Amino acid sequence: MNAFTIYPAIDLRQGKVVRLQQGDPQRSTMYADDALAVAQRWAEAGAAWIHVVNLDGAMGNDEAAAVNRAVLARICREVSVRVQFGGGLRSLDDVRAAFDAGVARVVLGTAVVENPRLVADVIAHYGAERLVVGLDAREGLVVTRGWQQRTPLSVIELGQRMREMGARYALYTEVERDGMMRGPAAELTAALAQLSGLQVIASGGVRHLDDVRELLLYAPRGVCGVVIGRALYEGAIDLKAALHLVAQQTQQPYVG
Repeated sequence: MNAFTIYPAIDLRQGKVVRLQQGDPQRSTMYADDALAVAQRWAEAGAAWIHVVNLDGAMGNDEAAAVNRAVLARICREVSVRVQFGGGLRSLDDVRAAFDAGVARVVLGTAVVENPRLVADVIAHYGAERLVVGLDAREGLVVTRGWQQRTPLSVIELGQRMREMGARYALYTEVERDGMMRGPAAELTAALAQLSGLQVIASGGVRHLDDVRELLLYAPRGVCGVVIGRALYEGAIDLKAALHLVAQQTQQPYVG
């Protein structure tokens, strides 16, 4: 079976660890005020990667975004885990600053739509392995600017464009499912992978280990991982158990 990675999520808002429901900043739950301790907890459970999002950066709140970037730098510096990072990365300078902070891979979302040249530039400067294109959708149409603006682009169309530009990885989020624990859009994620040729990370809606099992069934079709947030913070999924399940199903080593 193809490789499959679990990415515990750390969503940062004003330096705190939060989760939004369906991307709505008015429906926010704070889970921790020490993001560094949370990152250390996930690393000690055996996570190889952590998915960090600068929510304030995505929403254009520059002052709070700077606070989150300082937290990000501490996580990269002090926690032995690879960091996948997105939120507010709009230029090559933003991407360079993230890599300088210690990030292993960046996620470009809004910029993929508004400045697709940036995708080509990041690939040219850093390689496709260090880039994930964020494909966030409501009812099949791509949304940007912290999921607040709808575009006329279908997620399949944008995924195909990105693959043609040389991207290898995508993060697909069905916004209606995000933070709602209603189950992942497994079949849609697999369809996106097959129709675009991208390796796709699922995001949004994961409730329990059976959801991880379902996504693993689609690994041969290009689903290469899953971001898990609320289910971890509310104890519905034990990270060690999820990592062990993936190791069993894929014959990947588990070091937790």
